[in-house]
Amino acid sequence: MIQESSKETKTALVTGGSRGLGRGIVEALVARKMNVVTVARDERRLATLARDLGVRTVAADVADEVAAGRIMQDVQPDLLVLNAGAAPLMRPLHLHTWASFSENWESDTKATFVWIREALLLPLRPGSHVIVVSSGAALQGSPLSGGYAGAKRAQWFVAEYAADEAKRLGLGLRFHCLLPALNPSTDLGKAAISAYSKRLGLSDEEYAKRFGPPLTPAIMGQAVVDLHEDGGRWSELAYRIGGAGLAALK
Repeated sequence: MIQESSKETKTALVTGGSRGLGRGIVEALVARKMNVVTVARDERRLATLARDLGVRTVAADVADEVAAGRIMQDVQPDLLVLNAGAAPLMRPLHLHTWASFSENWESDTKATFVWIREALLLPLRPGSHVIVVSSGAALQGSPLSGGYAGAKRAQWFVAEYAADEAKRLGLGLRFHCLLPALNPSTDLGKAAISAYSKRLGLSDEEYAKRFGPPLTPAIMGQAVVDLHEDGGRWSELAYRIGGAGLAALK
């Protein structure tokens, strides 16, 4: 059982926070003196995170509905950041099976649905904030990653639907959706850059330049802090996030 935090200190729950952009989010929230609970599957990485940052960790599959329900009921976070996702198999459409094509629907999209459903069912306290981390692929597609782009667009839709439902029910919850640019800060990003650069006959460095200044874990973490702490400034639901910071999508 995870102990509740004091009322004076806000609690954040971050899925997929043990590495990459997720770790950058955790580090930024810890720096803001929030109590942070991180959920991921890799117990070794979670142990390292707990040792380095002093955060509480839970080893679980984020798409597990029972685990999500228990964790949300125990923690009841002021800030919920849904960052976890599976790395897609990088290959052209006709080389996918349906299982590989739909993997991100069964992980990323399902997890977003499961955790947001719990946020609405509890419900979380008025003023609580949910941030869904989608992908820039939700805008421009990703022909080498099966159903990944569609799954990431569905996450955006789920965030939008939830925001409307929370407003209709008078729950007082805030929702945002972040669409990170392709970047080399994650294993997923490195694999995608390598696959697309090879397809186009470019070096990885040449291809990555197409996305402007690289997004880093620190920039991602600061973006989450900004959205959470200055709600009046960030009134749109969805934002691109890259090396240059946040840009609203209307």
